[in-house]
Amino acid sequence: MNASTGTLAGIKVIDLTRILSGPYGSQILADHGATVIKVEPPAGDETRDWGPPFRDGTASYFVGVNRNKRSIALDLTKPEGREVLFRLLEDADVLFENFKTGQLAKWGLDYETVLKDRFPRLVYAQISGFGPDGPLGGLPGYDAAVQASSGLMSINGSPESGPVRLGTPIVDLGTGLNAVIGILMALLERQRSGRGQHVECSLYDVGISLLHPHAANYFMSGDPPKLLGNSHPNICPYDQYKTKTRPIFLAVGNDTQFRRLCQVLGVADLPADPRFKSNRDRVAHRAELNRILLDLLLQHDGPALASQLLDAGVPVGPVQSIPEVMDDAHTRHRDMVVEMDGYRGTGIPLKFTRTPGTARTKPPAFGAEGADILAEHGFSAGEIAGLKEAGVLFEERKKGR
Repeated sequence: MNASTGTLAGIKVIDLTRILSGPYGSQILADHGATVIKVEPPAGDETRDWGPPFRDGTASYFVGVNRNKRSIALDLTKPEGREVLFRLLEDADVLFENFKTGQLAKWGLDYETVLKDRFPRLVYAQISGFGPDGPLGGLPGYDAAVQASSGLMSINGSPESGPVRLGTPIVDLGTGLNAVIGILMALLERQRSGRGQHVECSLYDVGISLLHPHAANYFMSGDPPKLLGNSHPNICPYDQYKTKTRPIFLAVGNDTQFRRLCQVLGVADLPADPRFKSNRDRVAHRAELNRILLDLLLQHDGPALASQLLDAGVPVGPVQSIPEVMDDAHTRHRDMVVEMDGYRGTGIPLKFTRTPGTARTKPPAFGAEGADILAEHGFSAGEIAGLKEAGVLFEERKKGR
């Protein structure tokens, strides 16, 4: 399918981001039809080396968030490289970057004093660790460190384990999603005003925004959250439970679901017990209820019981491994694994009836289309050769950083 059929067809993004939050966000834009030109530094995006595993010298970490993009490698520390960037921005809609705060300004690429006037319709999207100002302003941030400083680790884990990093880089991914939302909002507002604007998003702010319901609980009660393992602080039963075979996770959110759970388990009278009549009661008597449920669940095959409970309207899931999920019939039905020319990746969660997102091209090799991109932007063959000779345009990665 051609890129012009996507919801963002005609939108051009100059993507200066590396690592995860920015590339994850720009891949979303690319999946939905935007033309994304990934501008890499001479040494390449760091995640090209974040392995094993590797294929053709590139790590899976990079491959997972950089499909549907074109790669050009420029040395932006040189004035000639910045002039090339200016040429690329002439008809761009979005400039997306996650350099350390202030880096672009040092290169003469500050939004307020340079880009805003030169490219008035440009949406300038910026991701940083902690934002540009404040006690931590301008300092570097990576996902796990911000999970710690934003409080996320303090609510993940058990009393025995202590605070634990979430297994997925939720802060980076959440920041990428928030940045995309901001970009789309700015593009929508531009239709009314005709003007672009600066969209800023920090890992720290997003980490705090992801603290629900723990922050809300703290604001209302004044009590700091406790480590509960897999349990939910506000709902019960909402936990992982052993069965005769595979563990399952029960996510019972209301009294009707609890009654249906008890019916399937053969204890239809249990909801009449004063300890378990309402969710408030069940949370107050969590330990007693969990003991009863565990005795019952240990009599069942986990996946078979999960299927029976789902049919009865009870939210539940067997605890599956990544290989099992990728081979699951429903995963395939939902097109949540995409494959093309030796590439495999996760699918596109947003579904559109007329303009679906597509995985069209594999993640690019380093600087693979640099010369082509420049030619499309009016650079002559002589200019392109000169940029290569001057060490501005790269087609092979420069060793070291």
